[in-house]
Amino acid sequence: MVDKIILFATRQPFFVVLGVLTLIAGGIFALAKLPIDAVPDITSNQVQIFTVSPALAPQEIERLVSYPIEVAMQNLPDVEEVRSISKFGLSAVTVVFEDDVDIYFARQLVAQKVQEAKADLPPGIPEPELGPVSTGLGDIYQYEVVGEGYTPMDLRTIQDWIIKRQLAGTPGLAEVNTFGGELKQYQVLIDPQKLLKYNLSLRDVIEAVENNNANAPGAYIEHKQEQYIVVGVGIARAMEDIGNIIVKSEGGVPIFVRDVASIDVGAAIRQGAVTVNGKSEIVSGITMMLQGENAREVVTRVKEKIAHVQETLPKGVKIVPFYDRSELVNRAIKTVYTNLTEGALLVIIILFLLLMNLRGGFIVASVIPLSMLFAVVMMKLNGVSGNLMSLGAIDFGIIVDGAVVLIENAVRKLHERQHSPALMASETVQQTLIGSFLEVGRPILFGVAIIIIVYLPLLTLEGIEGKMFKPMAYTVVYAIAGALFLTFTYVPVMSLFFLKKKISEKESPIITFLKPLYHRTLLFALRQKLVVVGGAVAVFIGAILLFTRLGGEFVPTLDEGDILIELRRLPSISFTESIHTAQMLEAELTSIPEVLGVVSKTGRPEIANDPMSIHQSDVYIRMKPREEWTSAKTKDEMIALMTEKMGRIPGIGGGFSQPIEMRFNELIAGVRSDVGVKIFGEDLETLGKLGDVILNIVQSRQGSADARVQQTEGLPQLQIVIDRNKIARYGINVADVNILIQTALAGTEVGRIYEGEKQFDLVVKFQRESRTDVEGIKNLLVPSPNEEKVRLGDIADFVMLEGPAEITHSAGRRYLVVESNVRERDIESFVQDIQKEIREKVRLPAGYAITYGGEFENLERARARLSIVVPVSLFLIFLLLFASVNSARQALIIFSAIPLAVVGGIVALWVRDMPFSISAGVGFIALFGVAVLNGLVMLSYYNKLIQEGVSVRDAVIKGSETRLRPVITTALVASLGFIPMALSTSAGAEVQRPLATVVIGGLITSTFLTLVVLPVIFEWLGTKASSEKS
Repeated sequence: MVDKIILFATRQPFFVVLGVLTLIAGGIFALAKLPIDAVPDITSNQVQIFTVSPALAPQEIERLVSYPIEVAMQNLPDVEEVRSISKFGLSAVTVVFEDDVDIYFARQLVAQKVQEAKADLPPGIPEPELGPVSTGLGDIYQYEVVGEGYTPMDLRTIQDWIIKRQLAGTPGLAEVNTFGGELKQYQVLIDPQKLLKYNLSLRDVIEAVENNNANAPGAYIEHKQEQYIVVGVGIARAMEDIGNIIVKSEGGVPIFVRDVASIDVGAAIRQGAVTVNGKSEIVSGITMMLQGENAREVVTRVKEKIAHVQETLPKGVKIVPFYDRSELVNRAIKTVYTNLTEGALLVIIILFLLLMNLRGGFIVASVIPLSMLFAVVMMKLNGVSGNLMSLGAIDFGIIVDGAVVLIENAVRKLHERQHSPALMASETVQQTLIGSFLEVGRPILFGVAIIIIVYLPLLTLEGIEGKMFKPMAYTVVYAIAGALFLTFTYVPVMSLFFLKKKISEKESPIITFLKPLYHRTLLFALRQKLVVVGGAVAVFIGAILLFTRLGGEFVPTLDEGDILIELRRLPSISFTESIHTAQMLEAELTSIPEVLGVVSKTGRPEIANDPMSIHQSDVYIRMKPREEWTSAKTKDEMIALMTEKMGRIPGIGGGFSQPIEMRFNELIAGVRSDVGVKIFGEDLETLGKLGDVILNIVQSRQGSADARVQQTEGLPQLQIVIDRNKIARYGINVADVNILIQTALAGTEVGRIYEGEKQFDLVVKFQRESRTDVEGIKNLLVPSPNEEKVRLGDIADFVMLEGPAEITHSAGRRYLVVESNVRERDIESFVQDIQKEIREKVRLPAGYAITYGGEFENLERARARLSIVVPVSLFLIFLLLFASVNSARQALIIFSAIPLAVVGGIVALWVRDMPFSISAGVGFIALFGVAVLNGLVMLSYYNKLIQEGVSVRDAVIKGSETRLRPVITTALVASLGFIPMALSTSAGAEVQRPLATVVIGGLITSTFLTLVVLPVIFEWLGTKASSEKS
């Protein structure tokens, strides 16, 4: 089939040129439309359910809200995990589906189950809401709303009703979230003493306001041939209207709301705040990208829309960005572009130096952009985005291997023809070229097919590792497949155009230098077969032993540029003090010259997609580019400096992370750190004690950083325990007491007030003076049926205690997490250490269990999958080798290139002090294919010479020396293509370095095997192999 393709191309060059021009046009169009992001979106396929109930304690949220919703979700199809977190006033339930479930279908299933679960929720619980259709990469653009002379309430109102509403229609956005400021409310603030004076109950006021703040539809009437819509207007338009509502009439004298309450504008109960640079509170907006959208394009649209929105804002109000995902995307893509460009230039230079033929080098070099355009077209058609992983693993040296072999053989054959009068007389230049193409076509097909085949098992990866490495596998396969097709069509046609003239084949100085050295080495190796083969085996065994000492991690951490601190205080801290400590830390951090700005988010936003409590903050630190740093050379040194600054503020602790990294960890594993030890059990106190023991173990291990135990206890509670005997004596029921507590302290929503398009909640609550301390609450009066007013303190006990701060569930079971980041050590050995220590020192009560999550969990799952994928790849390689050479013995000879290639990869990782990671594992898989390509080309030439009657020894020597240049060329171009990636320190290079390091190191040793060890093995087994093949 290869021969037919080559012959068709050389006979119909017009169609080939037309196809290439079509490819160029299609590739440029696809490149303009290709989705671009910094990293692949590895968030699990999940739907979040949020239920906000501001008055309920964590244990009540767990029992009354989270648990019924969890139970409803357990029997949904294709669900991998259901987990929840219950905090004061908030339930967040996360349902994780299998990756192949459509997200909108999943949301529909969850929404149906939520409707069923509502029947099990207590009356008065707000309706559960689904989180936005977004992911861990969803927070793409965040901004501040600032304005001189505007209050936090003014700015919040501007954000909610002007900015947010205009941004919401931007294509690609799932949600615009508001964080910080004061949510405006109209409040009816009741004076309990006046209720007593007028003999009114709290329910009287609530019902009066509810019944006197509505319009009534009256259909329409016809009058004088016209139709009039009838509307009964009774809605309150201003505070005066509310005050004029009649609560009751005594002896014909009306008692108005204003007689028992003041009407004012106030702020809703706050659960979150945003502060900046240690100065003041601000209002911020968070734009969340729709799942599957192009981050850079959506950010561009948001910026354009914000520029338009800015013109509609009140004078003095400005929108100031403080987080822009496109900056990271641009840095990462610049890294990819730089690495690819430098790699391509190195490949082109080495091609010219080794081929010593400008025209031939140009033809091979032109395959690089054409194959890349083919890959981009296929990526666009199949929905693969461009990012560090999908584009960063492309090695143009590997891509053009087939074209290198084809052109090298053509140039050599033309040179032989020019020096052979018999050949000059018997065949034309075109016949010589076509013959040279057909001679190496089959080995090239099988060699490149092997490189493609080794990537295919990567497509079976699942979960996070699948989302990270499948795009890379697709892109590399597209690029190599495109290059292979071009090698058999475009390259022959271009050769007929450009190589017809006289070929001046000057031998490369590199090859001239290497030939005599190689000749002596080869003769020595052939005389000392046992030493050479024994040495290769010994080196392989040593590398395997070295591999066990490398350690392991999932993937190297991508340096996002900015830093994030997960700030924690005691759960008992007040909201005001929590904000104050955040501002103190901001002031300390802004004193570091490399810090551009600091923004702290304390508590949770309006849409609680990040369910933090008021004692928790995310501190975003915008950093200058690394080249401008003077206070620290590395990120670890900068974190140490920030840790020292944080230590100056009493009562706080924190862990260091990055914005995207933190969101990924949290959404994927339910923890925010590299390693999470999950302790499952029923009793919170027992979990807390076990957590403290395990925390001490984790902190004692070398490499532990930012270790902490989940704060499940320590939230102060004032429990008002109703005495049923006492309320029975007065004829009071529990509902009367509960409505008093809820309305007096939290407030009861009784309607809305409209200001044009804006609408604000109307809330009834007691005046602040009546609800600021325990004595004031005890003195609240509860109405009884006999019109006697009873003090709350006389019918209830007031108990102050510490209750749960948060309660987490997974699969319906409570658990507690001990978290830790890992620095200056690989994660695998760190976890193995703490596992051993925990097994020896921790005795779990019956019914309790421990699991390990975070990045380590991803590494274990990926390793299990690779333990299947790698053998499959090796088996497929062997099958293709066997199909190519029709000899199991010769297939094994070529296959022996893989162990020595592995040696180089392992040693390269060890020399660079890199642990084994999934990135490195993918590098090994890529290496397998490249390692056998040269061996296949070499062995094919041995067989050709033997078939021509040459002895095995002479065939080995002549074949090896003849193939020295193509072997060196393919190895050099493949390894040099990865050099920029291996040495890069730019944004995102951390993820690429292990892959590139493995391939470069492996190619060095596999090339040695191809040139030295493989000829020895072939001669050793050559006679049998050749006879078996024949």
